[in-house]
Amino acid sequence: MSAKQPSPCIREDLSTTIEHRHSSPLTSGALIVIKLGGSLAYSGSLRYCLETIEQRYQDSAVVIVPGGGVFADQVRSAQQYWQFDDATAHAMALLAMQQMALLFNGLKRHFIIAGSVAAIRQHTARNKTVIWSPDIAELDLAGIQASWDITSDSLAAWLAGALSASELVLVKSADIDTELSLAQLTEQAIIDMAFCDSVASASFPIKIINHNDFNGWQ
Repeated sequence: MSAKQPSPCIREDLSTTIEHRHSSPLTSGALIVIKLGGSLAYSGSLRYCLETIEQRYQDSAVVIVPGGGVFADQVRSAQQYWQFDDATAHAMALLAMQQMALLFNGLKRHFIIAGSVAAIRQHTARNKTVIWSPDIAELDLAGIQASWDITSDSLAAWLAGALSASELVLVKSADIDTELSLAQLTEQAIIDMAFCDSVASASFPIKIINHNDFNGWQ
């Protein structure tokens, strides 16, 4: 996407899709980043999503980005009570994602946890399925802003860019209207406030999909 093109927030042609369940296997050298929303952990579908990834992308390079889920919710509650700054909350929210990564790994032991971009590349080069446990120091060096406008959605977009991914998929528990633009999904709080800016110069396709469609149940 050219830097001279309008932001995806206002481009009508950048709508979500649910075609992923009909996707063909990845081509050699391709890498896909799949963000699993934290709410999936308590919707009963997380295990199915992990199994879908395991079955659909066998012998392919996949990186799973965990949402913070209830762990991140606890950070929000603690900040409201104690009134500590956003930099502290940001670091704690990344730890929430790390906890969720451990949860994912507890369900799929043969998936590999990795923190840095370099470590992820080492494993995906061997077509392994990796669970990202964000490296706080690396994200600080990358200049990721400490703000609740930036959640695991935007962090998944950052990671997809850092890895030169072939595709970014956000799997949500919410129902997704495939006719909506990214800006409209932002207004409905389906994706975070910073996501549009995070993918403004993205060269990879973006798919935002309900977990039932991702698992092929509808």
